[in-house]
Amino acid sequence: MPRPIIIDTDPGQDDAVALLLALAAPEELDVRGITTVAGNVPLELTTRNALMMVELAGRPDIAVYAGCDRPMVRDLITAEYVHGKTGIDGADTPPPRTTPADQHAVEFIIETCRATPGITLCTLGPLTNMGTALEQAPDIAGTIAQLVLMGGGFFEGGNTTPAAEFNIYVDPQAAALVFGSGIDLVMMPLDVTHRALTSDARVDAFRDLGTASGAAVAGMLEFFERYDMERYGTEGAPLHDPTVIAYLLEPGIFDGRRCRVDIETASELTMGMTVVDWWGLTTDEPNCFVVHQIDDERFFALLTERIGLLP
Repeated sequence: MPRPIIIDTDPGQDDAVALLLALAAPEELDVRGITTVAGNVPLELTTRNALMMVELAGRPDIAVYAGCDRPMVRDLITAEYVHGKTGIDGADTPPPRTTPADQHAVEFIIETCRATPGITLCTLGPLTNMGTALEQAPDIAGTIAQLVLMGGGFFEGGNTTPAAEFNIYVDPQAAALVFGSGIDLVMMPLDVTHRALTSDARVDAFRDLGTASGAAVAGMLEFFERYDMERYGTEGAPLHDPTVIAYLLEPGIFDGRRCRVDIETASELTMGMTVVDWWGLTTDEPNCFVVHQIDDERFFALLTERIGLLP
């Protein structure tokens, strides 16, 4: 039976690729819905971008639910400087013909978790929707089999401040609720995603698929990679969010260890830092499987193979 999942996202080019990967795997993943949150760009655009990816993948049966338009406590920050004014600059796809579902994303998450014991949550952006859902309905924590998230960092530090990765920094209060919930967590930090870099050959492999989806992925990655190449001097860009979906499809691509992870919410200097007890220096119980290794060749092969199945 396919694994039931909800994808919570703020597309973003890398989120868009993650959505396409999930939608290309119906035999393994039963996508019950896609929920959107403000993050890389404002909510109106993240919702629009999710609808565009659903249509591009030929999966209009998947509903998109718009969620929270700002963090739980702090003001919203966005990342157009990375993703462009639309969030998925480079995609060159038509605007969506469909509209989001009437129900709010948080209500959908609560309702679906209660109705589907054993569901998996895949969070690709700030954790605002999930934190709000746990605040309103803490009982859902016991219904969730696993929550796999892209966020945080340890050895790599941060990419928004010296201490914090973007997704956690945008809404650290929501992240603290998630990490304190008792849900079985899997974290894809910058330590992993910075080992999964695009390259000319890897981008060309998507374009060579000869499909609309392949062309869109190639265009998005060419736009997306320019920021990291200029900022860090790398030969490509880290493909963050697809690691979450790849973990569900081929967990053997990854390795890590269970650790205690806490979220800094008090100090502005280190706000949003994921404090990972990698070496077991405290007596606190581990609450998260922190991924630290990736086979990047297998990862990109999986992406290319699965996205090649889409129109």
